[in-house]
Amino acid sequence: MKSIIEGLLFASGDEGLDAKQIAEVMELDLYIVRDLLKDMRTEFKRKGRGVQIVEVAGAYQLTTLAEHAPYFERLAYTPSRSSLSQAALETLSIVAYKQPITRVEIEEIRGVKCDRALATLVGKDLILEVGRADAVGKPILYGTSKQFLEYFGLSSIQELPDSGSFQGEFDLEEETRMLFDRMGGDQKQITLEDVSEETE
Repeated sequence: MKSIIEGLLFASGDEGLDAKQIAEVMELDLYIVRDLLKDMRTEFKRKGRGVQIVEVAGAYQLTTLAEHAPYFERLAYTPSRSSLSQAALETLSIVAYKQPITRVEIEEIRGVKCDRALATLVGKDLILEVGRADAVGKPILYGTSKQFLEYFGLSSIQELPDSGSFQGEFDLEEETRMLFDRMGGDQKQITLEDVSEETE
């Protein structure tokens, strides 16, 4: 049961899950779930795990440890990680053209999970939290940042390549191509990797 809870918290990302949601998914009594979460928090700390379970506004999340922050900063600024993967670029395209948008809505368009891509984009200051959706759980709404405009040489989001000529549903491949083309020759900061991270 603890293994399932850990997996659920991992899958829920930064939105987390409250004890009631976990209980409903696992078909368990609420008090059992709360006891399991309490035990897990103690076990993670005792075993010196690299992640912890925290409770924020009634929702439980898997997070890294604050004392490890210097290592995450080094990872974020490692030269080999200065480019965007296909998955991150697709996610950035969706946010740029559909903002404000939630993680779930992005995943519905991409068809795969995008937690890691979102974390990469937030870490590079290309997207940021712009509010909360008026829905169950108040999910985070993402939008592009000032840094995004600077990267792509835009004075405003209205200067993005026009997608109005496309008919029907959002054309992810075409929107991503247009955004990539917008980079022009300035691909030192952001490049399109050949390998797509479709498992995100």
